[in-house]
Amino acid sequence: MRMLNPQLAAFVAVLDEGSFDGAARRLALTPSAISQRIKALEDRLGQVLVLRQSPSRATPAGERLLRGVQQMRLLEAEILGDFAVETARAAPVTVSIAVNADSLATWVLGALVEPHQHDGLLFDVRVEDQDHSANLLRDGSVLGAITADARPVQGCTVKKLGVMRYLPIASPSFVARHFPQGPDAASLGAAPMLVFNRKDALQWRFIRSVTHARLAPPMHYLPSSTAFVEGAALGLGWAMAPEAMLEQPFAQGMLQPIAPRRWLDVPLYWQHWSIRSTALAKVTDALLRAARQGLRSAHSSP
Repeated sequence: MRMLNPQLAAFVAVLDEGSFDGAARRLALTPSAISQRIKALEDRLGQVLVLRQSPSRATPAGERLLRGVQQMRLLEAEILGDFAVETARAAPVTVSIAVNADSLATWVLGALVEPHQHDGLLFDVRVEDQDHSANLLRDGSVLGAITADARPVQGCTVKKLGVMRYLPIASPSFVARHFPQGPDAASLGAAPMLVFNRKDALQWRFIRSVTHARLAPPMHYLPSSTAFVEGAALGLGWAMAPEAMLEQPFAQGMLQPIAPRRWLDVPLYWQHWSIRSTALAKVTDALLRAARQGLRSAHSSP
């Protein structure tokens, strides 16, 4: 938080930590001191910046301020690094990014190694569904996001990453019990289904691709990519899982497709703020290289 004035430092800490108490612990202050600094900043700007709720959230005015502060922090850290006499004395630069859980579990983590080892970058990774991650760009929480939205957020640049293919899978015994003739409206309405969280729409998209019926299947919520695949292998339900996580379970006979000739392809994009940042450029290059290895091309064959 170095180089920010005390009021801005408190403002960013409250939104990062989600509470005044968390910000106080982070800055080694009292919650009262944090509250006073936020109030002084709001009085200075003449606008409410933080919604006092759990978790604390930025108002629209606060989102605009946060976007500017996040960019300023990144650029300041890079400038200070340029002026450091020795690399070891340069403050590490932290890049905040939003990543969907399946990308983090398959190909993204390896992409972060080179910019960390070669350039000393640190990462603040926020896990968010690909259909919603662009919202973290809009509110200023992150500098870049892996998203399914090709439309650029205002002030951002979009680069195509590739396609993540999802297969409808379950254990062989589950398929034999619930889908002996393949999935249809009756079987999909009765078979237990695994859902990552309330934002996960992939299973519903698959159901709509098979049937137009209004279904209300029994559901488990499992907010972990690895637990998602393991839960399906244990027979808890069927799910849409990224093919990159399925090679070994398929080979071992733990899982199989419930509909071998059906899948969902989700195009992924990297959106980042259009600022002249060396750190952000290095992260972008690393993600594009990793995506070429870890994702399908937009025109790849089955």
